[in-house]
Amino acid sequence: MNRQPPTLLYIDDDEALGRLVRRGLERQGFRVEYVSSGEAGLTRLQQSGIDVVALDQYMPGLDGLETLEQIQNIPDPPPVVFVTASQDSSIAVTALKAGAADYLVKDTQGEFIPLLQVAAEQAVRQAIIRKARDDAEAEVRASRDRYAALAAEREVLLREVNHRVGNSLQIIASLLHLQASSSKQEEVKAALTNAMGRVAAVAQVHRRLYTSHDLKSVTLNQYLESLLEDLRRSAEGNRMSRLTLQADAIEIDPDRAVAIGIIVNELVMNAVKYAYPDGSGPIHVELTGRGDNLELAIVDDGVGLAVKANPQSTGMGQRIVSAMAQKLEASFERDPNHSGTRMVLRFRRTDAPTTHPAPAAA
Repeated sequence: MNRQPPTLLYIDDDEALGRLVRRGLERQGFRVEYVSSGEAGLTRLQQSGIDVVALDQYMPGLDGLETLEQIQNIPDPPPVVFVTASQDSSIAVTALKAGAADYLVKDTQGEFIPLLQVAAEQAVRQAIIRKARDDAEAEVRASRDRYAALAAEREVLLREVNHRVGNSLQIIASLLHLQASSSKQEEVKAALTNAMGRVAAVAQVHRRLYTSHDLKSVTLNQYLESLLEDLRRSAEGNRMSRLTLQADAIEIDPDRAVAIGIIVNELVMNAVKYAYPDGSGPIHVELTGRGDNLELAIVDDGVGLAVKANPQSTGMGQRIVSAMAQKLEASFERDPNHSGTRMVLRFRRTDAPTTHPAPAAA
């Protein structure tokens, strides 16, 4: 498809020179419109359809520089080639600084017209390139804004989902707690309390997600502190009054945080039940990180290996811990050098490229 010839608006109070410019440029394929004053030129530009302007400096009324300044205030103005008979270079510098695309010295015989043709064609080409660049940059900005809006909407939706899931899990945990409190059978009460702790461990992750600006990670030390506080509140008497946490500040993805929380819940509850047959004692949760390698330990100073396994134990807690350890691709073992019980879980902050067998909890 052939492009329409460019339209040049020539602004000059010399009407004879205006006719020369029109004839000369129309032979070279331009459409030329002529006006004799800056005011008339500005009026014509308000109607659009002008591709390039050639503007004289010395005119009655608005001079060239004043007219150029007002042209630059028009939205999306055409390029301006400044044309004057003055040899004063300061006018050229001032015009170029004010936004002119080029500068020419004219003569009354019209010998400058070929130079005006070249300058006008170059100005039109540069304007086309600049517009294409500006359009492309605007599209990039619009695409980026659309992406940012979609990402913000997605984050709001995810936060709302996590909020609703967290609330639902909290309701379930509360119902289990009520049921456990009303049960007369110790076995049923213990089972419901264990289930409540497991649900609360998952609920804490969702609570952390919807109250955090980062939906992709959980601050593990803060999560464990909240989880242990939940366990303290749910415990009877003062059996968890000496439950402590020492943890490095570590970010981890929510799925792995859930597995870690369930393991901590199981091992802490196990220590509460069996470590101190005659009462309560200290239970420590320790989390340390070195690079991408993490170590989680649940420690008590209780009876340790001297106690025999509870004959009423179903082994459910051990199976849950082993399953969660496999999910983390973690090694899991009892520390034989500790006088009480020290269960140690070693795993990576992110999914490991190779898996490690997870021995069953002793």
